[in-house]
Amino acid sequence: SSITQFLLLAFAGTRELQLLHFWLFLGIYLAALLGNGLIITTIACDDCFHTPMYFFLLNLFFLDLGSISTTLPKAMANSLW
Repeated sequence: SSITQFLLLAFAGTRELQLLHFWLFLGIYLAALLGNGLIITTIACDDCFHTPMYFFLLNLFFLDLGSISTTLPKAMANSLW
C-alpha cells in the first residue's frame, strides 16, 4: 500500500489550532516574500551586483519564491478547511 495524501488530522477538531496554523504560516510566507523581494530588488537595481555570481543568486531567489508560493498557500487553505 502507498500513501497518496497527507492530512493534518490533529488540527481538524480545534478551530483555534487551525487559525494558529494559518497565521503562523502566513507570517512565514510574508517574511519569505519580503526577504526574497528585497534581495531581488537590490540585485536588480545596483550595477555592482551585475556579475555572474549574483545572476545565479537571483535565479535561486526566484526559484525560492516559486517553491514557497506553491506549498504554503495550499497549506494555509487546507488548515482553514
